[in-house]
Order: sequence, then C-alpha cells, then structure tokens
Amino acid sequence: MQTTETKSIQRLQHDVRQLAGVIGERNVFHPEALHAAAAYIENSWQSQGYAVTRHVYTVRGVQAANLEISIPGSDRPQEILLLGAHYDSVHGSPGADDNASAVAALLEISRFFAARTPARTIRMVAFVNEEPPFFATRRQGSMVYATAARKRGDDIRLMLSLEMLGYFSSQPGSQRYPPFLRRYYPDTADFIALVANLGSRHIMHRLAQAFRAATAFPLAHIATLALVPGVSWSDHRSFWRRGYRAVMVTDTAFYRNPFYHTAGDTPETLDYPKLAAVTDGLARAVATLAQQPL
Repeated sequence: MQTTETKSIQRLQHDVRQLAGVIGERNVFHPEALHAAAAYIENSWQSQGYAVTRHVYTVRGVQAANLEISIPGSDRPQEILLLGAHYDSVHGSPGADDNASAVAALLEISRFFAARTPARTIRMVAFVNEEPPFFATRRQGSMVYATAARKRGDDIRLMLSLEMLGYFSSQPGSQRYPPFLRRYYPDTADFIALVANLGSRHIMHRLAQAFRAATAFPLAHIATLALVPGVSWSDHRSFWRRGYRAVMVTDTAFYRNPFYHTAGDTPETLDYPKLAAVTDGLARAVATLAQQPL
C-alpha cells in the first residue's frame, strides 16, 4: 500500500514531467506551449474542486493569463496569505526546476488545503511572464497582478514566492554564495532557503519558525538588501515594489543548480523525495500562519 509521502512524490514528479517534459519550453515565444501549461494548471485545480479565475492580458500579441484560486478564511477572510509560482520558462529551457518544480509544489499545497478551512484567506496564483524579457517590467505577470491587488486594496499579509524548489546535492562544496555570505551558511546544497528584504524580515522569521515546527528538513534564511544578486530575482519583487511583505522560498537557483536557464534543466535532474518534504513543510507552515495573528 502506498504511503501519503509516496503518492506526493509521484504527483510532483508527474506534474514536473508534464510541464517540463511533455509541454517543454513555455513562454510567449512558444504560445501554444504557454497556453498548454496554463490549461494543465487550470485543469489540475478544477479537478481538486477549485474555481479558477483567469486574469488575462496581452503581451506581444499573445494572450497571457495569471491563474488564481482562493480558499476563503472563516474568521478573517479579508486577510490574505498569497502563494505564487510562475509557470513560464526562460527561452531555450524546458524549465524543470525553474519553475515546474514550484508549480508542482503549488498544486500539491492546494491539494493539502482542499479539505481545510483556514482562519484567514489563502490565495494561490500561477503567474505568467516572470522570465526575461518581462522580468522587472510592467508586463511581468506578478507585477500586473500586484498592481491590480494594490488598487483593489487587497490586504495581503504575506506573499510567498515559490521559486525553484527541486535541486539538491549532498556533495560538499556544492553550494555557492555571494562572497560576503559564504562563511555564514552551509557549503552543501541540501537545504531550502527563505529570502526576504529587510521590511519582510519579521514575517520571514515567523515562517521559518512554523516550517521548522512542521518538518526536520534543513532550512536557511536571510533578510538582506535587494541589490544582492538573486535576492530579488522572482515574483516577490513585484510585491515588494507595491508595498507588500513578501518572502521567496528557493533552492538558491544558480548558486547551486548548474542547469539554471539552460536546456539541461530537465525533470530527471530533480530530487523528488526532497521536493515532497519541502512541499509538505511549506503546506503545514502556511496552515500555521493562516491561524495566527500577523
């Protein structure tokens, strides 16, 4: 009989293979693949019982959509915890770690919450157009979304950006850092990291505490300046720019993954048992934060 953990590993692997293997490179330069990825995510959420809202806009003549689901809070529904992951891949890459791994985790976390009622609302968004040439522009999917959320007055207490969650190594020296950080963190790439700006550091520590209470999986965290290379390189940046607290969860991308933004970022390079452990820890940590005052 299969365990819950085994089933989660299998689902994560299936989702990554579908997005990065069957569909492959997905961006506005490959619109059919981009639309296929969006359809896959939408169908997955609908099969879990969620109603999916499509936020559509046009980029270079191609329709692109941010996809959203929501789990209304029972006590403080106006307060929102938002989890997001981008589903496009960079030009020339199938994007297994970047970012099918995080999309698969997002789908697994939504499954975790399908039968739960949190105190505050949990919202999940699959973002489009995170990769260049749209990163840090008004056309980036998360920037489109965060701008609209601020105009609506959405009370987002935390935005959690899932960015590359599946690459790990047990080899000493497999983890790299900017020069001034290397002496303070492990040199083995067997942990997951939380990354925040200084304005989000307190809620990052709350998330770290909840994660460590939920799982023994190794965790590192840092709150620092956004100008450090890699610190602001995902969808959390868009929410920082709109005045929201946001934290990135990441395997540290190019600081460990040699296939970052290359054709070698394929499904077989990922560690699915570790991805499953991280995903479960995140789901349980978010469930904790959804019940606590923030």
